[in-house]
Amino acid sequence: MIFSKDYWEKEWDALEKQERRYLRKQKEENPSVIRQKISQKIPEQLESTLNEAFVKAFALVFEKGTGIIEKSYQKNRYEQEYQDNEAIAAKENNRKSVKAFARQAGRSRAKNLLISGAEGAGLGVLGIGIPDIPIFTAVLLKSIYEIALSYGFSYDSEEEQCFILGIIETSMLRGERLIYSNNWINTEIDSGLPALEEKQKLIRQAAESLSAELLHLKFLQGIPLVGVAGGLADSLYLKKITEYADLKYRRRFLKGKI
Repeated sequence: MIFSKDYWEKEWDALEKQERRYLRKQKEENPSVIRQKISQKIPEQLESTLNEAFVKAFALVFEKGTGIIEKSYQKNRYEQEYQDNEAIAAKENNRKSVKAFARQAGRSRAKNLLISGAEGAGLGVLGIGIPDIPIFTAVLLKSIYEIALSYGFSYDSEEEQCFILGIIETSMLRGERLIYSNNWINTEIDSGLPALEEKQKLIRQAAESLSAELLHLKFLQGIPLVGVAGGLADSLYLKKITEYADLKYRRRFLKGKI
């Protein structure tokens, strides 16, 4: 299909600005007084328990759970909508039509945030923290899969799973570590996404990145009633991760248009 470069270049410029804003927001933050006090009460083994829970959840979903996740949405509908958006963009050649892909990804993100918030809060009332990790991981991967489909990408291959794990890990980083990892992902995108690192290594890195950030909240979520606050945080972190996922998949998508 033939597209007008002007509109895609404008979208690229808008993406670059949005990514710079995202990186500026993720500055190093000093732990709050409340967080420091919570840290004193967290059992030493909780972080390693959380790490292993995420490792097992990722392995389970990638190896056996993708088919189950796909039952929660219509994959064919996403693929058809992407094709329709491609045809409309080629025919109309205007800014509205090229933004249709991002709008579809945005609708998917909003829907999954509601699912995650309800799940996290409900389990938080019951004092369920660590056991909700497989559910959180499934909703997280479902959200990223739908974003990928909105931009015309699959998620079944080993290469794509490694890309997704890199997104999850990087989205939890701050400061210079975030800048370095983000540049690494952009380099992979610009070079055509060659084979990335060994998947098991990336699973553990993503798990450690998530558990380090969610440790305090999962501890709170394990306390009945008080855990509502921790449970609601599931949707906040889902928002953060999927915002970054949208940036990276949109970058891959636009790279093929300009």
